[in-house]
Amino acid sequence: MMQLVFMYKFPLLHASLSIFLAFFIAFFRFPILFLYALQTYIHPDAQPSTSNALRPAIRRPSATEGPAPDLRKRSKNKDKLDFDEKNAQIFRLRLDHAHLQSRLYIDHYSVAFTLSFVTLSSLFLHSYLDSDTTSGFLLTGAFVPILLSSLSLYMWFMMLARLTFDRSASRRSEKQLSVLLGVLGILLGILGLDQTSSSSLLLDFHFVGLDGFWKLFLAAFMGFLSLVLFIPAARIARSFWLGTDQIRCNLSMITCGWFGRTILYASQLFVIFTALIWIKPLAEIFVKNPNLNNNNSKGGSGVGNADKLLGSMGFSPSDFDNFRWWCLFGSSLLQIVALRPSLQMYLNEALLSWYQRLHVSKVPDLDYSRAKMFLHNHYLCLVVLQFLGPPVLIHHRGSGSVFITIECNNEVKYYPENHLLCVFVIHGWG
Repeated sequence: MMQLVFMYKFPLLHASLSIFLAFFIAFFRFPILFLYALQTYIHPDAQPSTSNALRPAIRRPSATEGPAPDLRKRSKNKDKLDFDEKNAQIFRLRLDHAHLQSRLYIDHYSVAFTLSFVTLSSLFLHSYLDSDTTSGFLLTGAFVPILLSSLSLYMWFMMLARLTFDRSASRRSEKQLSVLLGVLGILLGILGLDQTSSSSLLLDFHFVGLDGFWKLFLAAFMGFLSLVLFIPAARIARSFWLGTDQIRCNLSMITCGWFGRTILYASQLFVIFTALIWIKPLAEIFVKNPNLNNNNSKGGSGVGNADKLLGSMGFSPSDFDNFRWWCLFGSSLLQIVALRPSLQMYLNEALLSWYQRLHVSKVPDLDYSRAKMFLHNHYLCLVVLQFLGPPVLIHHRGSGSVFITIECNNEVKYYPENHLLCVFVIHGWG
C-alpha cells in the first residue's frame, strides 16, 4: 500500500491540492470577495407627484439644514414644461454578497474563477516538483494540469463566444464589427502563416512543420480570437479613457485616483510594449547580431546607424524568448491588478451618462440613463468574465510547457506557445 502511495505521490499531490483549493475558494466565496465594495449606481423610478409620503429630494448647495420654509405657489407659464427634480436623483450603493447574487452570469463567473485558479495552482505545482520526465504522464502527475487546462480553455472559449453574441449585452454595431474583424483575422492569419508573404517578414512567429490543414485551422482560430476579443478590448479602452480622464470631464466621482490611474497607465503601456516585441524590426534590436562584431573588427566603415542598432541589447535567441514570456506573464498580472479599477470605470460610465443627460437641456429625458444604469448593473459579471478571460488564457500557456517536457519533442513547440500569444497580441492591439 505504501509503495503505491510513494509511486503515485505526484498525482496524489495534484489531486489533493486541486480538491482542497476548490472547496476553499467555494467556502470563503473568493469570487464574490474579489468584487466586494465596488460602487454602483441605481436610478429610482419616477415618483407620482400626488403622493403624500416622504421622498428624498436634491438639496441645493445654498439651502440650510432644518425644516424647509413654506414656499408660496408661483404662477407658471403653461407653455413652459416643468422639470421635477426628485426624478433626477440617483443613489450610490456598495456591492455586497446579496447584490452580486442577483447579477446575471454570477454562476458562470464563480465556476470560471475557481477552475482557473485551481488550474494555475496545478501548473505552478508541476513546475516546482522534481519529477522524472521519462516516467510518463501517469507517474509524474502531468495529466492533472493538462486535463484541467484543457477543460479551462474549452470553458473560456465557449463562454467568450457566448458572451459576444449575448442579445442585450452589447450594441448591434459592435457585434457586426466583431464579425468583420473575425473575417479579417482569418485573412491575416493565412498571410501570416505563409512564409513567403510579406506579413511573415513582419511578425516574429515560427510555425515550422505545419501542413495546409493545420495552417487553415490556426488561421480560423486567429479569426475566432479576433471576433470574441473585440468587445472586451473596446470596453477596456473605454474604461481606460474614463479612468484617466482623457475626455476632460474633471469629475472626481467618475475618474480614478492617482493609484488607479498609475495601474491603468502601467497596464496599457506594458501591453503595448509586449505586443511590439513580437514585431521583427523591433525584436531584432534585442537579439544579438553576430555580423555586428565582424563588421567592427574590419573597421566598421560600411555599417550604418540602423545596422548598429540591430542586436544592440545583446540577448541570445533563447534568452529573448524567455524575456518575452516574462513580459507576457507580467502584463497579464497587471491586467488582473487593473481589473477592479476597470470595472469601477465601467460602472461609472453609466454615472457619466446620467450626468450628461441631466445637463443637456433644461428638461432632460432621463429614461436612457435609467436604462443604461440598469444594464451596467445587470451585466456586471458578464463584463468581469470578458476582462478576466485574456490574462487567464495567457497564464494557461504553462500547459504547453508541461506537454513539451513530457513528450521531449521539439516539433510541437509551436503549438502551445503561439496559440495563446495570439490571444494576447490581438487583445493588446484592440
